[in-house]
Amino acid sequence: MASQFVHLHVHTQYSLLDGANQIDALVQEAKNFGMPALAVTDHGNLFGAIEFYQKATTAGIKPIIGCEAYLAPKSRFDREGQFAHNEYYHLILLAANRTGYQNLLTLASK
Repeated sequence: MASQFVHLHVHTQYSLLDGANQIDALVQEAKNFGMPALAVTDHGNLFGAIEFYQKATTAGIKPIIGCEAYLAPKSRFDREGQFAHNEYYHLILLAANRTGYQNLLTLASK
């Protein structure tokens, strides 16, 4: 049965110390549930983006490439939280097209 539901915040084994999902298993489960698409948003990197894109496309699933970024209060080098209660915030970025993917590559490599 096809579903219109799509996971937009999924970590893989490339989210070090946080993700245990392997791309093959994620793509297979999305296919089993009839999901039309799936997003991978690993922490601060795009290490699995090409593998995910290739495997999802082969399985007939639309790959949505993303990244979970960190919001820095001043600069990326600032280690002291400046938000209320020393909290840090995460931001999910999803590429809508090739330009978006290239922008993610730039952000993740800075």
